[in-house]
Amino acid sequence: MSRIRPLDPLLISQIAAGEVIERPASALKELVENALDAGATDIAVTLEDGGMRRIRVEDDGQGIHADDIALALQAHATSKLTSLEQLGCIHSLGFRGEALASMAAIARVTLTARTEEAPHATTVTATGGVLEAPMPAARTVGCSVIVEDLFSQTPARRKFLKSVATEFGHCDELLRRLALAHPHTAFRLTHQGRLLRDWPVVTLEARVRAVLGEEFLQQALAVEEGSPLVSLHGWIRHPTANQGRENQYFFVNGRFVRDRLLTQAVRQAYQDVLHGQSQAGVVLFLTVDPERVDVNVHPAKTEVRFQESSAIFRFVMQSLHKTLSRTHPAAHLNDSVEGHASMAELERPEIPVGTRQTALFLEEPDRFHAALFGHSTSPEITTAALQHPVEVNSVHPGSPQPEAVVSVAPPLGYALAQLHGVYILAQNRQGLIVVDMHAAHERILYERLKIAHDQGLVMQPYLTPPVLTVDSREMAVIEQHGAVLLSLGLELAVRGPHQVALRSWPVLLSGVDPLPVVRQVLRDMDDYGHSGRLEQARNELLATMACHSAVRAQRYLSLMEMNALLRDMESLERADQCNHGRPTWRQIPLAELDQWFLRGR
Repeated sequence: MSRIRPLDPLLISQIAAGEVIERPASALKELVENALDAGATDIAVTLEDGGMRRIRVEDDGQGIHADDIALALQAHATSKLTSLEQLGCIHSLGFRGEALASMAAIARVTLTARTEEAPHATTVTATGGVLEAPMPAARTVGCSVIVEDLFSQTPARRKFLKSVATEFGHCDELLRRLALAHPHTAFRLTHQGRLLRDWPVVTLEARVRAVLGEEFLQQALAVEEGSPLVSLHGWIRHPTANQGRENQYFFVNGRFVRDRLLTQAVRQAYQDVLHGQSQAGVVLFLTVDPERVDVNVHPAKTEVRFQESSAIFRFVMQSLHKTLSRTHPAAHLNDSVEGHASMAELERPEIPVGTRQTALFLEEPDRFHAALFGHSTSPEITTAALQHPVEVNSVHPGSPQPEAVVSVAPPLGYALAQLHGVYILAQNRQGLIVVDMHAAHERILYERLKIAHDQGLVMQPYLTPPVLTVDSREMAVIEQHGAVLLSLGLELAVRGPHQVALRSWPVLLSGVDPLPVVRQVLRDMDDYGHSGRLEQARNELLATMACHSAVRAQRYLSLMEMNALLRDMESLERADQCNHGRPTWRQIPLAELDQWFLRGR
C-alpha cells in the first residue's frame, strides 16, 4: 500500500472544482450570482459553443478594488463572509469564495474590474491555477469575467460534457431562473454572436410573462399568503392547464432551489385535481427569516434546509390548497351578472315572466338537489327526469328566454338541453356552456363526502392488532408524534424495541391494507414532519365512492335537475375539475360561435 502524503495544492483545487463546476452552466451561475451580489442592474452574458469554449459575463455592479483583484481568484477568499456567526444568516447568493478559484484551476480566467473611486480598471489572468501580474485596463465601473476552454486542465471531466445544444440549453435555463428571481436587473444572452434573450428591468409579473410566456399567466392562479415569519407569492397553473411534466420554479429568499419538501407540498395540494401523472407548473417565491433556513447544504447552493420544516410544509401546502379552492366557475365568470351583483342577488335574481321552472328552482332548490342525490321527497321530479328526456332540437317549456339570460344569468347560466345523455348545454351571458354532467356531479359528491367525514373521524379497534416492525428512526417518530398520529386515526402501541401494534384504524379505510400506509406515514413524518398519506388514502376511497355514485351517461335529467347541478358547481370549491383532474365544463364564447358561421362578414 502506498504511503500517505499530502496532495499538491493545484490538484486539490482541481478536485474541489468538480464539486462547484459541473458544466458551463455551473460556472455561469457563479459568475451571474457574483454580479447580482455586487448590486448589478445590467448583466450581459456571451457564450461560445454552449459555454464550453468561452463564457463572458459583464455587469455594472460595484466592481473589485485593484488591490483585491488577484485575491479574488484565490481559494476561499470572499468579501461576503467574515465570521462564523454570519454563516447562520446568509443574505448573499454566494459566500464560499470557491467559484472563481475553481474556474481558475481548470480553465483560463480573465477578471477585469473597476470601482467608482478608481481612475482606471485592473485586469488579471489565471491559467491552470497560475496567476499573472495584474495590469491596468479600460472599462467602466463594474466587472467582466471571461472563462475560456472550460476543463482544459482536466480533460477527464471535459469528455463528459454533452453537445453544444445541450450545454447551451442548461445555460439558458439557468439564466431564466435568475431572471425570474431578479426582475429589477436587466439580462441579455448572446450565443454564437446572436442576441437570444433581452429582458429589461420590469415588474415581477412582466418578467414572468417575458420568461415563461403570456399563456402561463393566462392559465395561472395568483398566490399571495403571508405571516410575520414567512410569506409566499407567485403563480401556479390552473389544474386543467397542466399537461405532462411542467416546470417548477421554487425560490427561497431570492435563491432558486430544488427542494423535496416544497415539491411534496405542491404535489399534495394538487393531489385530487391533476389528471393522470401530470405535474403542476409553479413559480413560487418563499421568503423566510435567513436565520431559519440553512443555504450552506451543498457547494452548488441549490439545496436548503429549513429550521421548522414541518411548519413550512404545512404553510406552503395550505396556501396552495386555498388558492386552488378558487377553481370554480363563479371565480372565472363572475362578471356575467351585470353590474357585478352580490352573491345574494346572484342566488335570487329577478325572474322574468314565462320562466316558471327557473322560478320554482330558486324557490325550492332542495327538491332539485334531492333528485340529484337519489333521495327525492318528490317522486314526480325523478320520474320526469328519467321518462322525458330533453331533446336538443326542442324548445322546452319553461326555459329562460335569451333576453332573460343576458340580464340575469348566473355564471353558468341556465340549462337548455342535454346532448347524447352526457353533456349539459347551458346559456350564459358570454355564450354557450358545455358541462360534463358525470364529472361535475362526481366533484360535488366528492367534496360533500369529505366534509361529512371531516365532521367526525370514526375509528375501529382491532381484536387482534396487526404488528409492524420498525427501525429506530420510525420508532422515534412514533414516540415524538404520537398525538399527531392519533389525530390521523392511528393508535400505535409500542410492543418492543422494534415492534409496534396498530390498535385502531379509521373505519372509512376498513378495506385498505393498513401496514403499508402506516409505514409510509411514518416515513413522511420523518421527512416532512407531516403526512398526507392517510388523507390521500381516504380521498382515494371517497373519490371512488363519488365516481360510482355520480350520475351516469344516458341518464336524462330534467331542466330543474340540470340547473340544480349548475348552481352547485358555482358554489363549490375546485368545481372546475373532477376528482381525476379532468375539466368539468367549458365556455364557448358567442364571438367564437359567430366566427364558425361567418356572422358579421
